[in-house]
Amino acid sequence: MKHILVPIGTSPDAHQTLQYAIDFATEFSSKIFLMEVFSVSIGAGKALTNVTEKVAESGKERLKEVIEKVDNKSVEIQIASYNGDIVDGLKEIDKELGIDLIIVAPRSNDVSEEVYLGNTSGRIIKRTNIPTLIVPKGSPLRPLGTILTAFKSGVLKRKRILNPLIEIKNKFDAKVNLLLVKTPGYTDEDLQVNTALMDISSQMTLAEAPTTYLGVLEHLQSQHPDMLCVFRRKRGFFKKLWEKDTILKSEFSARIPVLVLSVKKD
Repeated sequence: MKHILVPIGTSPDAHQTLQYAIDFATEFSSKIFLMEVFSVSIGAGKALTNVTEKVAESGKERLKEVIEKVDNKSVEIQIASYNGDIVDGLKEIDKELGIDLIIVAPRSNDVSEEVYLGNTSGRIIKRTNIPTLIVPKGSPLRPLGTILTAFKSGVLKRKRILNPLIEIKNKFDAKVNLLLVKTPGYTDEDLQVNTALMDISSQMTLAEAPTTYLGVLEHLQSQHPDMLCVFRRKRGFFKKLWEKDTILKSEFSARIPVLVLSVKKD
């Protein structure tokens, strides 16, 4: 896990997410890229170029202020600026640098307390294929004893999808508990769990629920894991929520870090 990207919104508590990322990066000897996204409309003329440069420089200065609020623990932090849409920016940076993990707060900006995933963080989770760790606001890095890994289908086309989970498991000497949630319309193939998943797990629980995330909510309360791991599928964990970017706490919420792995690569 060499490169970790941290998108920073306008929240005054952005440094808390960066501090978590630094503490996390320390464990893996990773480099951090702190991302600033801005939007200046495309046009012609020298004036626009000057405006773009000024906006970019202003963003960099703000990120430097965020960096000054944290203990960098000798972790290398580089600033990555992008003019345009955040999803396009993430994909470009990933193509150029190779991002192993995104660390983001559930809500990138200060919005209603009823919201779990804000529009920006929701778009990052749902519209990129980069492994993402959602860290609760203000949460410090704690020992990871147990990771609950939940899914509705045990079919994985590529073992490397699990690499971030395996690295975290090994680094923190964590137990991985599997939760296979049988939802209406499941197939026998869904119940065939990938051998790579079985190899890293300590136990597996089979549950039935209307949706995957409802099954997860029940087991979060009974197992008290330190991290939740789910898979990014178009019909996976956020099945009914996939069409929108904002997710309300009434629909899903977690007080622990949530690792989202992608089963599909562009």
